[in-house]
Amino acid sequence: MHANDLVLFSQVVELGSFKKAAELNNITNSVVSKRITQLEQALNAQLLYRTTRSLALTEAGKKLASSADMIKHITQEAIDDIKDDNETLSGHIKMSVPTISGDLLLGEAVAEFCHLHPNVSVNMSLENRFVNPLEEGYDLVIRTGLLEDSSLIARHIIDSQWVICCSPGYLSKYGQPTIPAQLSEHHCLIYVYQKAGANNWAFRNDGQQYTVTVNGNFASDNASALRKAALAGHGIMHVPKCLVHEDLLSRDLVTLFNDEVDKTIGVYALHPFIKKTPRKVLALVGHIKHAYLAKGAYFNAV
Repeated sequence: MHANDLVLFSQVVELGSFKKAAELNNITNSVVSKRITQLEQALNAQLLYRTTRSLALTEAGKKLASSADMIKHITQEAIDDIKDDNETLSGHIKMSVPTISGDLLLGEAVAEFCHLHPNVSVNMSLENRFVNPLEEGYDLVIRTGLLEDSSLIARHIIDSQWVICCSPGYLSKYGQPTIPAQLSEHHCLIYVYQKAGANNWAFRNDGQQYTVTVNGNFASDNASALRKAALAGHGIMHVPKCLVHEDLLSRDLVTLFNDEVDKTIGVYALHPFIKKTPRKVLALVGHIKHAYLAKGAYFNAV
């Protein structure tokens, strides 16, 4: 008994005739019949009821059919993978990415990917809203935070640490809070990146998590706008570290409560769930992940 005989048996079952299976494999009806008979002899069981007009599975045939079908699919997928490896990436990718990562690294990374694969074109939108890939026709979405959607495949890229920071000038003018609870008495710049909770900042002390409700009269869903306000000394903000990494190195901004800030969110690549994800999408995800990891210091804790 050979694996290719099981594949042939699965094809006979799927197509419903020896003739069609013979045509698919470019062999004669008699060869198909002989190989199925040899399979039955090897198993010591009749697999098919044969008539001049139709075929029907026996009980033994029904048991074997599902396993044979699985072997057929595994074989075909292995062949397709080899073919894919020898083919040039091509086609179009529509993707959506968050504004911070888009400005920081994804613009350059995706342009580099297009340069490496000239037969692939990419349309990249920068937006913070949680787009629906299926309804809006996106092939790939990069997002901070995992969407609870079973119709999407999520691939983890990196974890993004958040920080609380402000300018030295702000601290000179308004004083430095010594405990997180004192943040409620300061001018806070509110990053409205989600529907609720933007005013509640999370902390952890001695293993216990708690939140501090902050106040401020300037809120925005654009983190870059908040960064400019913080650099100008207008308040304290809670944002992803990657946004302000270089400002922290230059000391234009300083962090507060590094050991107590309790917010880390995963960055994910999301794409629609289909049986075989296009190679061009997988290749782009791999390229993007490499770009994030190359700037790991921007995302890691201070």
